[in-house]
Amino acid sequence: MDALKQHGLDVVSVTDVSPGLSDRAVIDLANKEDRAIITFGKDFGELVFRERLVVKGIMLLRIHPASPEYVAERIQHALTQATTVENRVVTVSEDRIRLRRQINKPL
Repeated sequence: MDALKQHGLDVVSVTDVSPGLSDRAVIDLANKEDRAIITFGKDFGELVFRERLVVKGIMLLRIHPASPEYVAERIQHALTQATTVENRVVTVSEDRIRLRRQINKPL
């Protein structure tokens, strides 16, 4: 997280502010704070696509978290490649970045 902050990103870790939140509660918190979600959790994609929960945007990390610096590097790379994360689902893997259809804006 520090590496992302050093790149000027405004990031907040749920584990730092409200550990133990359910995925739905994380989505609610992100919506209240007008934030996109960056996660390794596969459940978030299911909540957005299958249950149609609304999020500002979501970045699903499908990479091996070799180090915090590597994760930050992949996120930074994805942000430079994706036109926007807002209203999209961005899946980041080791060898590609996939943008999925637009999702609804939070209410």
